[in-house]
Amino acid sequence: MVRPLYCEALIDQGPLALPSCVTGAANATVRLFKRIAMSSTKALTGLRIAIGVLFLIFGEYKVFGTQFTIGGGFQYWINRFLAEGAYPLMVPVLKNFVLPHATPIAFLVAYGEMAIGVALVLGLLVRAASVCGVIYMLSLLLSANYPGPHAAFWQYFGASLEHLVLALCFAAFALTKPGELLSIRTYLRRPRSV
Repeated sequence: MVRPLYCEALIDQGPLALPSCVTGAANATVRLFKRIAMSSTKALTGLRIAIGVLFLIFGEYKVFGTQFTIGGGFQYWINRFLAEGAYPLMVPVLKNFVLPHATPIAFLVAYGEMAIGVALVLGLLVRAASVCGVIYMLSLLLSANYPGPHAAFWQYFGASLEHLVLALCFAAFALTKPGELLSIRTYLRRPRSV
């Protein structure tokens, strides 16, 4: 049987659709790559939801409690960052801007963490939340993880792991589409049977 040289339809209409004319060994190879890509998407989706839950936990006690926002918790952490070593470029920002405006910034941090968590768990505005997450993690990294002026280059990475790993995860979410699986948006787009 002679197969047509043109492709009329796609086998499935997902994000990794296959042309109907792909057959034989090529079909097996394409299906293998599709399966690998789908497993990567599932892994990123699981990571997205896990980090979202983590940020819900971080934001929950700050939003629903008063210790962090108006009880001095935020100021405590900023002073601790200054005492234990912030990057030199962040010291004037922390002293001259963040501490004088500590209460509004504390509320911004609390509700920002909660918003990032909700967005990642529900799969809504994942890219925007991830960009905000990268900015937040980089600001924390520069505020808290300075190993000193004479540290070896690798020590800068070792000192920043707690924030750098999350920043890289947010960057991966911003550059890919892990919001397509297990999200409210795809659930609402599904056709309903009447």
